[in-house]
Amino acid sequence: MRQAQRSDSDEVAALARVSRAHFLPYLPKLHSLEDDKKFYRNRVFSECDVWVAEDGSTIVGFCAFQVGWVDHLYLLPSHVGRSIGLSLLDKAKERHDMLQLWVFQRNVRAVNFYERNGFERVKETDGSGNEEKCPDALYEWRRQV
Repeated sequence: MRQAQRSDSDEVAALARVSRAHFLPYLPKLHSLEDDKKFYRNRVFSECDVWVAEDGSTIVGFCAFQVGWVDHLYLLPSHVGRSIGLSLLDKAKERHDMLQLWVFQRNVRAVNFYERNGFERVKETDGSGNEEKCPDALYEWRRQV
C-alpha cells in the first residue's frame, strides 16, 4: 500500500469503473470514462487523501478519504476477499477519529463489510438526493476511547 500520486488518477478512475460495473450493475451509466478521469484528477485527487493497493505494478484497490469522510473505496473484483479493502479502510481510520460514508442499500456486500468493521447505519434515503437516484444509507464510525 502507498499514498497515490496524481499520475495514478487515470488508473484509479478506470478501476472504479470496472468495480462499479461488476458490483453495482443496477446503477445507471451516467458518465464516460473521460468524465470519470477528469473527476478523479480534478476533484478526488485534489480534495482527498488517496491510498492505493498494488499487486506488482498494477493498482488493485484504492480508498479516497478526507476529514470525516470515506469518499471512495473500490477494489478490482478479482482482489475482493483478500483483506485489501480492510487495509485501505484502516488507513482512513488511522488518520481520523470519526468517518462517515454513503453506500447504496442494494450493495449488500459493502453494507456487510462496513458493518463488520464498526460502521453503524445512521440514516437511509430514497435516493432522490444522489445522482444515481438509487436508495442509499449513511454510515458512521467513531474511534472507541
